[in-house]
Amino acid sequence: MQILPFYAVCDESGSMAGPDGVGTINSALPDLHHEISTNPSVADKIRFALIGFSTQASVLQPLADLSELTQLPSLSAGGVTSFGAVFQLLKDTIEKDVAALKAEGHDVYRPVVFFLSDGIPTDEGWRATLADLNGFRYAPKIIAFGINDADEATITEVANFKAFLQTGEAISPAMALREFASSLTRSIVNSATSMAAQGGEGFQLQVDEQVPGFTSLSLDKL
Repeated sequence: MQILPFYAVCDESGSMAGPDGVGTINSALPDLHHEISTNPSVADKIRFALIGFSTQASVLQPLADLSELTQLPSLSAGGVTSFGAVFQLLKDTIEKDVAALKAEGHDVYRPVVFFLSDGIPTDEGWRATLADLNGFRYAPKIIAFGINDADEATITEVANFKAFLQTGEAISPAMALREFASSLTRSIVNSATSMAAQGGEGFQLQVDEQVPGFTSLSLDKL
């Protein structure tokens, strides 16, 4: 089969505590699960993983066919914001996951990461770890979302495909998080539908050009 791995990577630092933070993501995850798992043409082509990070990073839901899961785990907030920890975990996890899928005989597309943070990294060595992630053979396409106090320059540096920043105070953090989850769901569904329509030939990742409540950031870097 042709498989497209998606990784949702969510900030679980202390600033994400409460119903307007991780609580909003947790309430949106069942909708994402239902939308994908009940559509066989989508579930067959997508594998999904959930990763949380704060002081440390952890794989909350290993890469899986969502139609084989009854529910997704929840995020919980606490600690600081270590980008380096999650970039290292992503590299290690993607390498193992892609190797396992290939060993099962699947054709695997380049993984896609939806990265969400509401602040700035508290560790100093994260850029070197990000460079390692972008430099290895299964380097993912990264779509980065920043909310609350996230820094525009940092979000564009993390992204290598698309970047979005919450539009000031025009939208609440909770609404921004719901739009993040909706964009993730739409991207998964539309990408799988495109794969089916193209038979895997000439497939293009389908990601929103604009997300309500977010400004699209330019990734043109010099």
